[in-house]
Amino acid sequence: MAEKKNYYEILGVAKNASEDEIKSAYRKLAKQYHPDLHPGDAAAAEKFKEINEANETLSDKQKRAAYDYELEHPGMGGMGGMNGAGFGGFGGFGDIFESIFQGFGGSAPHRDDTGDDIQIEMKLSFMDAAKGCVKPLTYMRNEPCTACGGTGARGGTAYKECSKCGGSGQVRFSQETLFGRTVRVGVCPDCGGRGKIITDKCPDCKGKGFLRKETTVSLNIPAGVDTNSYIRKRGFGQAGTNGAAAGDLIVVFRVEPHKLFKREKNDLYLDLPIPFSVAALGGTVKVPDIDDTFDYTIPEGTQSGTTFTVRGKGLKTRMGTGNLYLKVFVEVPTRLSKEQKKKLGEAATFDVKQYDKAKKFADSVSALYGKDPY
Repeated sequence: MAEKKNYYEILGVAKNASEDEIKSAYRKLAKQYHPDLHPGDAAAAEKFKEINEANETLSDKQKRAAYDYELEHPGMGGMGGMNGAGFGGFGGFGDIFESIFQGFGGSAPHRDDTGDDIQIEMKLSFMDAAKGCVKPLTYMRNEPCTACGGTGARGGTAYKECSKCGGSGQVRFSQETLFGRTVRVGVCPDCGGRGKIITDKCPDCKGKGFLRKETTVSLNIPAGVDTNSYIRKRGFGQAGTNGAAAGDLIVVFRVEPHKLFKREKNDLYLDLPIPFSVAALGGTVKVPDIDDTFDYTIPEGTQSGTTFTVRGKGLKTRMGTGNLYLKVFVEVPTRLSKEQKKKLGEAATFDVKQYDKAKKFADSVSALYGKDPY
């Protein structure tokens, strides 16, 4: 038999955790592992499924009681010891059947009035992402009504407790069957699960508890964000219902490419063209970085394709500072004047021994055909 999953460990709560503690842990983990924030990540998707499974059980009193009994009495199959050995925490035969048959009648719904999260994609230039910046963001959302505090009732107080459910938002329905009494818990039909009934609607929001408005927030974007990095702004999502908290705003960044730099984590890569004269004789060239340019000395005899490492010239983030990698490409001039060609021809004396690759090539050709290619 497969080992029973420990839902308390999955949610990171104690076995005696309250309903509020379980709800808070679930919301935190569900947002952390939501598939929208981990596209293509099978492990995150499986974790998200596991978190929901744990919450579905522990947020329902009857399911939780049955689950706790199974943890304490493994191998009983959730039957509570129907061999007559005793019925533990179920309080008797009728309660056992109530737990067993709740699946047939429907379990208690878990009402979460917290507002939905809003996810928005924001494009950033390469430099804004590299250096960090402050950006305003304007978007539409259901904003909590300030006149009624999101309750939908005039002044936030013009409501009464639902007499049918006693303010719980849930009612129990019982039915006698061949196996005994079964009970299911459902949403209260009088108050729709709110636990209260509005006696006078808020004139501003017409009882909805929110107003559709344009909202502007200021985003402090740290240096080094990359594509698929995101910022969460607590309470800037959709308004909750029944006076509950608003959801969160999640801004996912899409960083545009740069004309010069390529990035890998905190490191920067730059293709650096240099004149053939600098490659042959050495010299100093101006090299750009994130903030400005700096002088870099190219040693004589530098070959095309050589990569130099400039430490500490990459991105500076909270995770550390990267390096700048310069890949050199030697460029031969293509537009020389007649005078320049004449001077170059007079100055250049070609000795194959001065060129490592050319010498190896010439030796190979001579060995094959007895002819000098140059």
